[in-house]
Amino acid sequence: MNEATRNEIVHWHQQQLSQRRIATLLGVSRHTVARVLQQVAQARTQGAPTTPLGSPRRSPRCLDAYADVIEQLLTRYPDLTARRLFEELQQRGFTGSYPTVWRRWQEVRPAPVRSPVVRFETGPGQQAQMDYSTYTISFSDGGPRRVHLFSYLLSYSRRQYLQFVAAQNSQTTLAQHVAAFTHLGGVAATCLYDNFKVVVQDWDDDQPIYNPRFLAFATHYGFKPWACRPRRPQTKGKVERPFYYVETNLLCGRDFRNLEHLNEVTAWWLAERADVRVHSETGQRPVDRHAEEVPQLLPLPAQPYDLAQVVYRHVSAEGLLAWQGQQYSVPWRLIGRLLAVRITADEVIVYGPQLEEVARHRLLPTRPQGQQSVQPEHQPQLNERLRRAALEERFAEFGPLGPRFLAGLVQEQRWGWHQARRLLELLTVYRRSDVQAALERAVHFGALSLSAVQRILSATARPKPVLEVLAEEERQRLEPLLRDNPVCPRPLCDYQHLCSEESSDGPAPTQATDASDHPTRANNGPPPASAGGSGSAADQPDGGGAG
Repeated sequence: MNEATRNEIVHWHQQQLSQRRIATLLGVSRHTVARVLQQVAQARTQGAPTTPLGSPRRSPRCLDAYADVIEQLLTRYPDLTARRLFEELQQRGFTGSYPTVWRRWQEVRPAPVRSPVVRFETGPGQQAQMDYSTYTISFSDGGPRRVHLFSYLLSYSRRQYLQFVAAQNSQTTLAQHVAAFTHLGGVAATCLYDNFKVVVQDWDDDQPIYNPRFLAFATHYGFKPWACRPRRPQTKGKVERPFYYVETNLLCGRDFRNLEHLNEVTAWWLAERADVRVHSETGQRPVDRHAEEVPQLLPLPAQPYDLAQVVYRHVSAEGLLAWQGQQYSVPWRLIGRLLAVRITADEVIVYGPQLEEVARHRLLPTRPQGQQSVQPEHQPQLNERLRRAALEERFAEFGPLGPRFLAGLVQEQRWGWHQARRLLELLTVYRRSDVQAALERAVHFGALSLSAVQRILSATARPKPVLEVLAEEERQRLEPLLRDNPVCPRPLCDYQHLCSEESSDGPAPTQATDASDHPTRANNGPPPASAGGSGSAADQPDGGGAG
């Protein structure tokens, strides 16, 4: 009970408030109000001081008999928990409750001793620190939205690069690194990171296992990533602390229309506020110290790291493929195909089955979703005869019954040609052999319609896994190359020199046949000087590795 509370009790009592009302207003018990009023009245009549000179003498408690035991246990085991202390006291005859032991443990346990954090300063260009911080910002255009602040800070100069992004994925992180390197005019020799999956995949004891793609990125720019130990944020204190400055100076008291406007204000704030203020630790402006640090930074490579992402997408019946909620057109003859798609910072490039470029689009913004980028030359030709000829060619790939099914489909169904294009899309879900078997079954029973083929496939086939789809497309791409440039097996005598030392005690190897007898050898250069063999190629068993 402090003196301010005692004064409030006396004040409200003089205002004719009841003790119950005073206790409710001040958040104390009625017994406390009564005791204070009694002490004040007694002091006024008997002359005793109204302020207590010390804590009232407490009555003996049930744990007083175990005070020495508690002190010994906590002295010997400073990390002893309240539960273990309670169990030890029970073994010594204590019959009280656990909350009683817990309250005494809170009073007498030794306070944890934390080792002081020594701030480590680095020289110019030696170290940078990178981290993310997540915020929910109410934009005037679209309402509340969760965004992530990417921060890259040079440890010596304290100059940093900031950018609000929509996601913390690998593509965004690498792209923001490149932007930070460009903004700061170079790369620090090392960079400290938290343990997010973009940088660190896992830990093996005390050794971090870095993400291979991020290591390739770091190798390209010449810096070394350094993963901080888990649950030690003070290791990256230089980049952690400025987030508070961002919250109190950049985000506080400002309204933003959208993410683009937020980043525009952030760029202005960096140039006009953060970079030109006098830093409390260095005593200099970050922009001035950065001018000293630039010559010590690693220079940027002539060619930036290729940040393009490669994915595989199926072409829908409308001749479109999807990426991040948007759709892009491809030539309609590729309906049902699985195609490779390369996404750069501003373009979407689509490659055909032979890895030839078949379409190129400007990357659409992620919002609003549902947009389409359609090029007129990708649409079916206005010449109906040519469109139908292309469909007949595609159905001929299913064997002799493919054209029969197409002819019956067009004859019996009102929208037969449209159903034929839709049927090709089934190749994105099922194996070609399953679709071919379904067409044969449909012809056999006279069920010449798209819905009939779909029912047959759902009853007799299983959708193919994605890995099998990729393997099939890769096999189709490599088959023409291997057919046009076959690799013949090399004779075993070409490898005899590898074991000549082991067989030195045996019979002497015979002279190798002329290179002209082996076209493969002639194409791959002269044989080694020590090449030899124990017999002709005809005497050897079938085998031999490909050249």
